[in-house]
Amino acid sequence: MSDSTPEANASQRGGGLAGGVCVIIAAKDAAATIGRAVRSALAEPEVRRVVVVDDGSRDATSELAKWEGTGTDRVTVLRLEQNRGPAYARNLAIQSSDEPFIAILDADDAFLPGRFERLAQFKGAWDLLADDIAFVADPDVILPERSIGEPFYLGLAAFVAGNLARAGVDRGEYGFLKPVLRRETLLRTGCLYNPALRLGEDYDLYARLLARGARFAVVRSCGYRALVRADSLSGRHRTVDLQQLVEVDAALLRDPNLPQAARSALLVHLRQTRAKFELRRFLDTRRQQGLAAACRQLGLSGPAWAAVAGGIVRDKLATGQPPREPVRQGVRYLL
Repeated sequence: MSDSTPEANASQRGGGLAGGVCVIIAAKDAAATIGRAVRSALAEPEVRRVVVVDDGSRDATSELAKWEGTGTDRVTVLRLEQNRGPAYARNLAIQSSDEPFIAILDADDAFLPGRFERLAQFKGAWDLLADDIAFVADPDVILPERSIGEPFYLGLAAFVAGNLARAGVDRGEYGFLKPVLRRETLLRTGCLYNPALRLGEDYDLYARLLARGARFAVVRSCGYRALVRADSLSGRHRTVDLQQLVEVDAALLRDPNLPQAARSALLVHLRQTRAKFELRRFLDTRRQQGLAAACRQLGLSGPAWAAVAGGIVRDKLATGQPPREPVRQGVRYLL
């Protein structure tokens, strides 16, 4: 699902990661994992600064992050007294730093050794540069060296298509990628994270950047380890989160210059997200006000009724089935 490789522009040639990388970690009640995340970033010579934003934690996240920075000036810890969400926290860190390259690291994840050295070897033009992700249930699992296939580019159509849900396929959306971002590209396009989003904030940022002509390169080496947890934030979607994600696609579709391939992919993604929203809203209303009120809310909308009916049928079919393991044989890769 890759787009054709664009011509390299000399002014946007990779040229390594000269000037250094700022690693941004938004953390909420992450005392159990923040140390591992910070250490993995500090171990990378290309990382000039690590900015941890404690997003209203009730535990020792800030203290432990500061402790990891003892003896170095590379760690900055910012604390928000009130939880504002990862998008707000990341924007705060971006605006509080000045390194030319930005890398996002979730507080329960870690970089694999040599990640940025491998990324810096890519010589093509890029504004976002990502590598593969290993999803693990055990953070101490030993990962073998892995690099399969040639680098490729994602345009908006291919990126959105890579986020579509497919029956029987483990979650592996391109929105999970954690690319290195050029600060200059964020400044030029005026794109930052949407602080209103607590779901799909990465998908939204990457899609808006691509819609503005950014070049998204993906290499096959694996440099990011993501910890799979049943209680992860991405697994606790609120109805309002899904509603806001519907608006993300709707806003992109309002662009009159959107290429047809991208428009077609966005329409499918919008339909899938709206179906999830309609089902969640129906279930919320049924629980709070009863079945009759939930049915009245659907009104005469055929797509809404179809979304709710389909979701209920899928839930019924899944009842009694053994849960699928999110990670098989200790590790699952995104690409």
